[in-house]
Amino acid sequence: MAPRRLLLVGEGNFSFAAALSETLDASTRVTATCVQRSADVAGNPVARENLRRLRERGAEVRFGVDCTQLANAFKPQHREFDRIYFNFPHCGRKAGVAKNRELLAKFFQSCKDVLANEGEVHVALCRGQGGTPADKPRREWHNSWQVVAMAALGGFILSDVHPFGCEAVPGYKCTGYRSQDKPFHVEGALNHIFTRSLPFEGSQPRIFRIKLGDRWFSFPEPEALVGKLNRGFLEAPSCHPIKTINEKLIAELGKAFPLKRLKRSFPLLPEGSPSVLTSWNCDSLSPAFWISLCEDNSNSESLTSGTIQDMEDFLVLFSEFSLLKDSGRDSKQEAHEELYGQTKVCLRPSLLVHVQAVIQAPDFLPGSLHVLSGPVFRKCHILPFTMPAFHETLFILGFNKNLKDSYLQSLLDHLKGTLDRLLTQTLSEGSKLSSSVEFVFQPNGKDYIINVKSHNFGSDCAKDLIIGSVATSATSIVHKDQCFMFVSVNLDLLAMLVWGISDWRMLWTFDHRFLKHFVPGKIESFKSYSLYPPCYVHDISFWLDEKKEFDELEFHTVARAVSQDTVISIQFLSSFQHPETQQVSLCYRLTYQTCDKALTQQQVASMQSQFRKEIQQRLHVTPR
Repeated sequence: MAPRRLLLVGEGNFSFAAALSETLDASTRVTATCVQRSADVAGNPVARENLRRLRERGAEVRFGVDCTQLANAFKPQHREFDRIYFNFPHCGRKAGVAKNRELLAKFFQSCKDVLANEGEVHVALCRGQGGTPADKPRREWHNSWQVVAMAALGGFILSDVHPFGCEAVPGYKCTGYRSQDKPFHVEGALNHIFTRSLPFEGSQPRIFRIKLGDRWFSFPEPEALVGKLNRGFLEAPSCHPIKTINEKLIAELGKAFPLKRLKRSFPLLPEGSPSVLTSWNCDSLSPAFWISLCEDNSNSESLTSGTIQDMEDFLVLFSEFSLLKDSGRDSKQEAHEELYGQTKVCLRPSLLVHVQAVIQAPDFLPGSLHVLSGPVFRKCHILPFTMPAFHETLFILGFNKNLKDSYLQSLLDHLKGTLDRLLTQTLSEGSKLSSSVEFVFQPNGKDYIINVKSHNFGSDCAKDLIIGSVATSATSIVHKDQCFMFVSVNLDLLAMLVWGISDWRMLWTFDHRFLKHFVPGKIESFKSYSLYPPCYVHDISFWLDEKKEFDELEFHTVARAVSQDTVISIQFLSSFQHPETQQVSLCYRLTYQTCDKALTQQQVASMQSQFRKEIQQRLHVTPR
């Protein structure tokens, strides 16, 4: 392994560099820099002694290095530092917070040019300066240095923060600006550790291609689902927590009931007529994501065999399509229009749409627990624990209708016991249960929702979460003497509760650091690598079209798509009716925040501007 390379900027009397170098392995290369000229430092006896110690240790010392222009100080072959330190940055005695924010912003933008891909930037700040919840006391945001927001300008996220202890580097004596005699007050100081963020670029909708019969079709990924189709979290090689929790859930229930995992491939696009989608608790087609299939034979023949294989693997979940049919049209004409023109189909909003196919299959076994797992998609309002894409596990149990009460109670008891055990995985011995499972009886007199009272996300987020449902059904045409029970579980919410992952978007991140946290067969509380991301708030108001009904669900969906899932809250503020024209105006407040990427105020402003344009085109409203 190549020796680590450390860069220290803004050194005053070089006491930190000298002290740190003596705690490091001999293979670690240290480059200590300051903005002053050599002659300005030479008159300080403390600095001269520290420089001597550094050079004896083989460290490199550079003078006149501007930390806001690091690329100018190092040739390309001499960059790629593994760690950059900047202790107690300051523009000068009379510089206000705005000037110091500017210094930090330029410093972070400079760091991205000389930091290794998996490197760290360490910034020590005095008590309260950072403006994060880690500061005690915490300053008002406008009066802080807003260090996380400034780091975002360079593409960095805050991954850790801990007290800055001078005792960790014996001999270090903090000096003031440009080595002035008056030192900074380091009591209560914090060391902030930043790492690179994944960029927002490359998040454009993908085009999927699928072969139906002997023809190729293509369709664009819905904008609100960018990065959420064909992720393979439940597939064999996956070590994703979604798969882990699913396997544990199935294994536990498999101890109480004969288990049959359904191996046939169920399409993401539901089979049959639209009526299938409106049954089994799918109240309406309006929340479904509709996509347009277009015939596409443009380059299917020109693809190499390797590319075709890769394409087939990539589209395995889309390998079975059944186009929705209109019973009122001629079948031959309909087939011609669907195959040679364009048709709209919807992604399945729930695995419950496959219930009839399962229980009517010839190999259905009453008394066995049939299990089907997979991703589902539905439009939803932007709320903390609602998600447009999640993974669902569906348990289907058929039994003699005379034994309904005993089977139902047995399944509920085993399900509650299994969920309770999973939810206590991260508790230490002697800790009290932080989550409890309840089956809440529904007004229809036969169905339940699976409710979890959770405090895993702190008192601010403590609430009841619905993680699934239990439904019963009367006899079917095929099995006239049977009753059926269907248990649906939202695996994403269950995984969040088990590991303490407070943001559902984290489950869908492409950042490899997320999966590194999870050890096969072991469950530990999740620690995020992106701390205290800043919030940006924008208001929007618009006139409604008198001839068209305003679709608030679509309003949320457009916001989700345009912001690339960075809008975390949409709050209705007010409505206004013009006294003369009687035209109605609505006002909403949007809050932007990421969970795994650097987000800047400028990026949010651009998203907000694009959002105004999109709602005007799609929702026929007029922004004010």
